[in-house]
Amino acid sequence: MNRAVFFDRDGVLNEEVGYLWEIERFKWILGAREAIKLCNERGFLVIVVTNQGGIAKNLYTSQEVDALHNFMQEGLSELGAHIDAFYYCPHHPDFSGDCECRKPKPGLILKACEELAIEPARSIMFGDTERDMSAARAAGLRAGILFSGGNLFEVVKAELEKL
Repeated sequence: MNRAVFFDRDGVLNEEVGYLWEIERFKWILGAREAIKLCNERGFLVIVVTNQGGIAKNLYTSQEVDALHNFMQEGLSELGAHIDAFYYCPHHPDFSGDCECRKPKPGLILKACEELAIEPARSIMFGDTERDMSAARAAGLRAGILFSGGNLFEVVKAELEKL
């Protein structure tokens, strides 16, 4: 079974700017690329789990989300780093009804664990909201770490030392 580090996207890996799909508005959080590289080097799968309700609101398309994620991978490749998988919820309860994948529900995490043979009890998540922490708990992850700013590399490094 694999170990993984799950990351929320907006507010953790990139600066929070509201609904984000345009590459020109994307800005990495300080230390985010280096944090991902550290996870890669330590043998953890790196998984992004993100709510993308703007798809249900017709603000942007899944193809635009995929293009942004490809752009992120390109930026990581410059450091020799990568994200192993992106999972996103395209739903919004006010527009497409209830679903099992929108955080705080654990659907995205559970799907990744099943598809990538991840052992939840040996995996952690970094998020910036209580809904991220709720999803981590509900999925049985070892820990959910609330990131409230600063250098993500330093926060991730400190948490990986505990594992």
